[in-house]
Amino acid sequence: MLNMDFSRQVVVRTAEQEWLASPAAGVERKPLAREEAERGHATSVVRYLPGASFARHEHPLGEEILVLEGIFSDETGHYPAGTYLRNPPGSGHAPFSDEGCTLLVKLHQFDPKDTVTVRIDTTAAEWLPGMGGLQVMPLHEFEHEHVALVKWPANEVFQPHRHFGGEEIFVLSGEFCDEHGRYPKGTWLRSPHLSQHHPFVEQETVIWVKTGHLPLTTAT
Repeated sequence: MLNMDFSRQVVVRTAEQEWLASPAAGVERKPLAREEAERGHATSVVRYLPGASFARHEHPLGEEILVLEGIFSDETGHYPAGTYLRNPPGSGHAPFSDEGCTLLVKLHQFDPKDTVTVRIDTTAAEWLPGMGGLQVMPLHEFEHEHVALVKWPANEVFQPHRHFGGEEIFVLSGEFCDEHGRYPKGTWLRSPHLSQHHPFVEQETVIWVKTGHLPLTTAT
């Protein structure tokens, strides 16, 4: 198991990680959290080299993808950088990439009742005004779970707050900061239920953020 204690904060600077081989030739991974080697709960950065493919497989508890670079494809279409996808529980596909791509991938983490298929081009979707100077692009919500992109203008300081049901962040550009550290592009953070921080940025920064989805346990 890797980073499966949801009562503790995890910070991974993926730019400092080595790529590891997957069972498919030309598909490499940087594991962030993993329940078993090839089954169950998993969060990873995944890279398809040009022309790589993965055998058809099923997602018993769903798959969530954010395309970071390149073009990701399967039998339903071609999805360029900036595409957000959710494949619901029970779905399956045979993914590939002709030109290569890099993805943030989350497996086996859906509520079984969350059955909506999602395809959003975040390069074209509308930014909405958020608190302070923030801009928000909602991507998905189900019960307590909320997923969005958040754009921080330079020198924005947000109010201190707690995370009911935890918070998960992937830094897409710029540098996200709080009183605990500085998190450059490619950093993945997961903070437990009722954790607290006081975030800020010094340069324009965009993050992918999910809240309300982690077990209701507190850090020890």
